[in-house]
Amino acid sequence: MNALATHVHLELWGVEGALLDDPLRLEQALMAAAAAAKCTVLGSVKHHFEPHGVSVVVLVAESHLSIHTWPEHEYAAADILTCGETLPQEGVNSLIAQLKPVRSEVQRYQRGYVQTL
Repeated sequence: MNALATHVHLELWGVEGALLDDPLRLEQALMAAAAAAKCTVLGSVKHHFEPHGVSVVVLVAESHLSIHTWPEHEYAAADILTCGETLPQEGVNSLIAQLKPVRSEVQRYQRGYVQTL
């Protein structure tokens, strides 16, 4: 059986609070991660919460990359869901290199198992 998609969840602790409160820099980080994962970017949306916190979603032909932040806790949760001939681990590596967390945890899931004939 083969999976239709790979879904990677990232938890990032100890990230600079100012970075986690900057929608443009986070969007750029996700765009770079999408490029590293060999994804085709279709668009993005970002939102800055008051008094702080950011959500960014990058839509790719292969699914999406997203991040939600809690700058006051120096914490971010991100995910990369891709299908096809992509390299999601390279996207993970890119995000970790750009955000420079003190500690990170990565969980990987295979989604949509189908039988091959």
